[in-house]
Amino acid sequence: MTANEVTPTPIAPSSIGTSLLRRDGVEKVTGAATYAVEHPVTGADGRPPLHAWLVTSTVARGRVVAVDASAALDHAGVVSVLDHASAPRLADTSDRELAVLQDDAVGFRGQIVAVVLAETSESAREGAALVRVEQEAQPHEVVFDADSPTFAPEEVNGGSETDTLDGDPDEALARALVTVDATYTTPHEFNSPLEPHAATALWDGERLTLHDSTQGPRPVRGTLAPLLGLEEEQVRVLAPYVGGGFGSKGLPHAPEVAVALAAMTVPGRPVRLAVTRQQMFALTGYRTATRSHVRLGAHPDGRLEALRHDAVSQTSRIKEFAEQSAVPARVMYAAPHRATTHRVAELDVAVPSWMRAPGEMPGMFAHEVAMDELALHAGVDPVDLRVRNEPEVDPDTGNPWGNRRLVECLRRGAERFGWADRPVEPRATVDGEWWVGTGMAASTYPMLWMPGNVARIRSLDGGRYGVAIAATDIGTGARTVLAQIAADALGCPPEAIDLDMADSDLPFGSVAGGSSGTTSWGTAIVAAAQQFRADHGDHPDPGVETTAASGQYADMDGHALHSFGAVFCEARVHRYTGEVRVPRLLGVYSVGRVVNPRTARSQLLGGLVMGLSAALFEDGWRDPRTGHTVTQDLATYHVAAHADVRELDAEWLEESDELSTPMGSRGIGEIGIVGTAAAVANATYHATGVRVRDLPVTADRFLE
Repeated sequence: MTANEVTPTPIAPSSIGTSLLRRDGVEKVTGAATYAVEHPVTGADGRPPLHAWLVTSTVARGRVVAVDASAALDHAGVVSVLDHASAPRLADTSDRELAVLQDDAVGFRGQIVAVVLAETSESAREGAALVRVEQEAQPHEVVFDADSPTFAPEEVNGGSETDTLDGDPDEALARALVTVDATYTTPHEFNSPLEPHAATALWDGERLTLHDSTQGPRPVRGTLAPLLGLEEEQVRVLAPYVGGGFGSKGLPHAPEVAVALAAMTVPGRPVRLAVTRQQMFALTGYRTATRSHVRLGAHPDGRLEALRHDAVSQTSRIKEFAEQSAVPARVMYAAPHRATTHRVAELDVAVPSWMRAPGEMPGMFAHEVAMDELALHAGVDPVDLRVRNEPEVDPDTGNPWGNRRLVECLRRGAERFGWADRPVEPRATVDGEWWVGTGMAASTYPMLWMPGNVARIRSLDGGRYGVAIAATDIGTGARTVLAQIAADALGCPPEAIDLDMADSDLPFGSVAGGSSGTTSWGTAIVAAAQQFRADHGDHPDPGVETTAASGQYADMDGHALHSFGAVFCEARVHRYTGEVRVPRLLGVYSVGRVVNPRTARSQLLGGLVMGLSAALFEDGWRDPRTGHTVTQDLATYHVAAHADVRELDAEWLEESDELSTPMGSRGIGEIGIVGTAAAVANATYHATGVRVRDLPVTADRFLE
């Protein structure tokens, strides 16, 4: 049956809500899962793949004067070297990040200036070291600070408005009896998934096949095809296993273009490219540093009268990306006078991009530390302060809430954490050589639903069903939860579902990003399943199928649909060294019906640890002389591990949000990181009496 648009109806849960084991768990723990450069691909003549190695620029801005590849070409195993003079031409070079090897311009340090192809990975690496690139350096600006010139972007990430204004916040701030006026900063942060960005490409003269480590095969196909001057049907992207992404693999980056161009120079022979860990810090996106000036004005009892959040972030001169850091302030708390603004500083640096909860993570750090300061100035408990400022409707749109249960999360978390026993005054508790304190913060993430998703249902022998959609499981458990959703919609056990995914030749699946994957793909699967049952009944003959797109389901026009949560932290700060330890971290969330508690808990715990990592460790440093990211490996760019928090727990409220999805679920991939860094910073203040407004919260901040 041809694809049609179906608006699904809610489905009754059966396997939804049960902790089924991950479908791909055995393959991953036994090493049987094949990642982007592990697929056993051979050329038309049976030869193994060539290996590509990237040569990158060493100036922040300038041009390539000459590329001398003679020594590399004399090296054993090296087949060819591509540069801007010899690489195939792209059909579209308007996206300067993706215009790889198309001219001599250098826009940032670490930009691809040559690609070496060789018979082995070792030969490719050694050949790349022999390539001599003569560059002409031009004046550059790579430092993001308070003096950086800024401008207003047309819109910020996610399509949100750049600025908003309600009432007269400046006048209200001037007459407020209790105020906060402070600036909060977050540093450059890097996604650093376990599997680096990697791909295996094969061009047969008519079609490009790409085994890619990506969060979206269809978006990659939709981007690469026009760049290469091909029809979309001439590009196939497969991503059966992806070793994490955290947003960095949500958009195609320069390495995917590089490996495609390289493959087109050797028709019939595959080319493998694995970006090195060091190269990832320039070529695969990162979270831009942010600066937030937050001003709060309140009545003596802590009720907000005015709020201003003015956010500044850094973008690249070659391609704009604006972090939406002030957007969460628009929905969190009631205040009649409110203003939010976004500005960007344009620098000669690599292009920033998505990183888990872009905007919400840095923005809520600033907002929730400011709220902690307001609680102190007003003499109100931090939990009670947030309850007092609970809005009846969405302050941004005026729409009624779909299912806002923040107050319940706050109270449940406080009860579980033992918040009532907390001393009011900071620096009140000492345990040997350690100051001990507790802190909390609220969290939020919007319910995002991507239109256009399509699923195919086909009946198989033995009462089984084949379900197909070009979705991607980047380690979140999508394979498992989509099978559960399909089973409930078709009225069969999950074991009867054969799920086909992660292939751009399948019906359209949107990117695994914005916590929208299960929401968007699951809604499409329910629509197709319900249409299939209407077409073929509950006992169909094998071989019949239905393809359907999900019609508009989520009531995003009539209601404000968001998830909310509360994070509680205990911090210990050493009195003499300033070392910070976090023995306890708890998150309580309202995220709709949880499809699979096992995978959901994993996502929320991972988000909490990633938020702890941002709070205490992650700090990307760029050399102002050269634009070089100095902290470009996991020895110098530190990330948190499970040993960095002793007691880690997450729970969720029992609920079903059928305004958002027919499954009653909302996305959970990102809310765990939101607010966590603020909770840690607030806990260190309570422990020491020292207020830290700049991430990461390092030991030197507490030394007298």
